[in-house]
Amino acid sequence: MKERARILVVGGGYVGMYTALRLQRRLRDELRRGEAEITVVSPDPYMTYQPFLPEAAAGSISPRHVVVPLRRVLGRCQVVVGEVEAVDHTARTATVTTLATAEEGTGARRLPYDELVLAPGSVSRTLPVPGLAEHGVGFKTVEEAIGLRNHVLEQLDIASSTRDPAVRDAALTFVFVGGGYAGVEALGELEDMARYAARHYHNVAPDDMKWVLVEATGRVLPEVGADLGRYTVTELRRRNIDVRLDTRLESCADRIAVLSDGTRLPTRTVVWTAGVRPHPLLAATGLPLDARGRLRCTAHLTVEGAPHAWAAGDAAAVPDTTADQPGGTCAPNAQHAVRQAAVLADNLARTLRGEPLESYAHRHAGSVASLGFHQGVAHVYGRKVKGYPAWFMHRAYHLSRMPTVNRKARVLAEWTLAGLFKREIVSLGSLEHPRAEFELAAGGKPSQEPPGNPKGSS
Repeated sequence: MKERARILVVGGGYVGMYTALRLQRRLRDELRRGEAEITVVSPDPYMTYQPFLPEAAAGSISPRHVVVPLRRVLGRCQVVVGEVEAVDHTARTATVTTLATAEEGTGARRLPYDELVLAPGSVSRTLPVPGLAEHGVGFKTVEEAIGLRNHVLEQLDIASSTRDPAVRDAALTFVFVGGGYAGVEALGELEDMARYAARHYHNVAPDDMKWVLVEATGRVLPEVGADLGRYTVTELRRRNIDVRLDTRLESCADRIAVLSDGTRLPTRTVVWTAGVRPHPLLAATGLPLDARGRLRCTAHLTVEGAPHAWAAGDAAAVPDTTADQPGGTCAPNAQHAVRQAAVLADNLARTLRGEPLESYAHRHAGSVASLGFHQGVAHVYGRKVKGYPAWFMHRAYHLSRMPTVNRKARVLAEWTLAGLFKREIVSLGSLEHPRAEFELAAGGKPSQEPPGNPKGSS
């Protein structure tokens, strides 16, 4: 490399972290000589391993063990906690806001770069459902997972202490919208946790709770195939979970979930897991997008028609070179994201050194899903597995994919302890409003509005 190469990685998720991690290894000598620098801009100072969010919500894993601190693993990179709002690839600059931007009063700053890696991931895909913004909760972040755990346990406390049957029924009704991985696994783990917690309430029984899964299509978990999808529905219904297929949520205003089949469910819990969409940042880059709003990429993981721009993961439409039918793209899942990150980092390093690039090619190995209660489904290399073996495969696979030996050891230790001791059923709902008690003691009135910082750290 003839001059200093400035590499900007946008996003600290699967693709962002793994790309930066591999780059700092491949460019170790260049970084030491000052011939390259890597900057990672992420809204969070950690990477969240999302497949473990259901277990974190159920209390099987500590929340801090499903996240990986970026500054610890990316020691040779500069980590900036902030948001990229726009990209001017012609001028090779990105507009970045940080936690200090508002305090400084100088507005967003422009960050120059030579090579750009776009990996902002995805956001929840919502629909204009009345009441959803006011009463719904997502399931994509560790904050949402822990907030949902506290909320479910709080509903048991409400049901146990109220004398109003209507309040009790609404508190014990839990509606999950979306029959994909997130919805099914979150529902399975939380229902398992709530059933266990009910043992410790003198007037709440597991049969008093109503768990409802609403799916707009005629099947759940399409990734594992039709047969295992039907098995999943049967297993959930065996646990008295009400699975509504070919049904949509039409409204949840006034804490009443109205379904397309006419059912009205008074509820205080609506969990929205009905898919994701590409990050809105992509529309502010001026780079070519496909019909779904993803960046059009080549098999080398470069953005079409945009030299020095790279993308992978949920934000990228990467050609699937292993597909039987031409023209297909890789599925936006973690399996592809981690492998694409490795190829992207290698190709970026090859570009800086003037070496030829390699194409990304990976045939989908299969899918695994946990249903809680030591039950699961798996479709791996054409073989279908269900029940306890599939649940064990789910844990083993994701433990092997968990970044860093440190986190693997901590998760394994917690699973071991969970097998020896009883499950924790403590709700720490006060974490969402940590200053409320002090405000009361100081003579103030706790605010009922959410904090200005969406992460709750204001």
